[in-house]
Amino acid sequence: MKDLTEIRKEIDEIDRKLLELFEYRMKLSLNVAEYKKKEDLPVYDPEREKEKLKKLRDMVKIHENADAVSDLFTQIMLLSRRAQYNALMVFDDFGFEAVENFGANIATKIAYYGEIGSYTEQAMLEYFKGQGTGIAMKTFEEVMMSLKNGQADYGVLPIENSSTGTLSDIFDLLAEYDNYIIGEHVVTVDHNLWGLPGADISKVKRVYSHPQALLQCSDFLKKHPYIEQIEGGSTASCARRILQENDLSQAAIASKRAGEAYGLELLQTSIHNEEHNRTRFIIISNKRRYLSQANRISICFVLPHRSGALYHILSHFIHNNVNLTRIESRPTKGKAFSYRFFVDFEGSLNNAQIKNALYSIKQEALELKILGSYIPI
Repeated sequence: MKDLTEIRKEIDEIDRKLLELFEYRMKLSLNVAEYKKKEDLPVYDPEREKEKLKKLRDMVKIHENADAVSDLFTQIMLLSRRAQYNALMVFDDFGFEAVENFGANIATKIAYYGEIGSYTEQAMLEYFKGQGTGIAMKTFEEVMMSLKNGQADYGVLPIENSSTGTLSDIFDLLAEYDNYIIGEHVVTVDHNLWGLPGADISKVKRVYSHPQALLQCSDFLKKHPYIEQIEGGSTASCARRILQENDLSQAAIASKRAGEAYGLELLQTSIHNEEHNRTRFIIISNKRRYLSQANRISICFVLPHRSGALYHILSHFIHNNVNLTRIESRPTKGKAFSYRFFVDFEGSLNNAQIKNALYSIKQEALELKILGSYIPI
């Protein structure tokens, strides 16, 4: 048996030869990039890579090494593609422009989901520091439409709650409409049970609220199984409904601002499950602009339905040293068993590595949309 030191010397020599060959291969890859640029050919050729991996697997002498060989050369080809994209210096700004601020004044119109007293209205008032004129909307899509048709300059929508997670409807709308995230704001959510003056919690038969609020107060509602849960619009609109219908057997889950705005009586305070219940809201615009100091980017993309497609896309983040903060998928509208991926990551749209990653993804994905760039909370 060979001595360990002797074995390691042989490995070191092999590694030296591998390094020499790898550097020569990368040099040839740059020659390929020049040719592709001249002939207007895409950097990524999936059929060529698939064919090459098959040939390499067929050449393996020890069958147990086949998967390892595939993994090794997949990584080598990924690195070659990155080098080619860098060498070509072809980037896409996707039509986005950096600005110093998003000002609001009395003439600024801001569409928000819900009505007076809703958490979304609160987020709007806090983010814009009381500037601008709020326009209440009954649905999430109406907020999107108000930007599309020029009725509003900005929109405010909830997108994620600390206890119940993301609002999938918002992601679908972001993919569908040409509106973009320019900021975000977090509001501490304090759900309370409200009824008419003189109401008794033991005699409440029905409770109205937004589906998310009902979920966030599920523990409280389980302790009162006799109360029928009815999904309504925004929490504030449900508070208004209690006042209008004038029924002592009905209650609403809403904020303190909403309950007080409609003159309701507080039946139970802070009934949400999580002590630190918070909701993240997004500020949107129909213009492709972002604050120059923005350091968070959101995108979505659709991939071809083949093995390794997501792996190839994620490699562009890895090899460009981009840190992902969130990834999730949603079914693609109108396409069975097809999915759109939503990704948040750190960085600026002006950064060269970010540009490289985005351009690479654009070349290899079926669809890519920049959802916005903003300063995270």
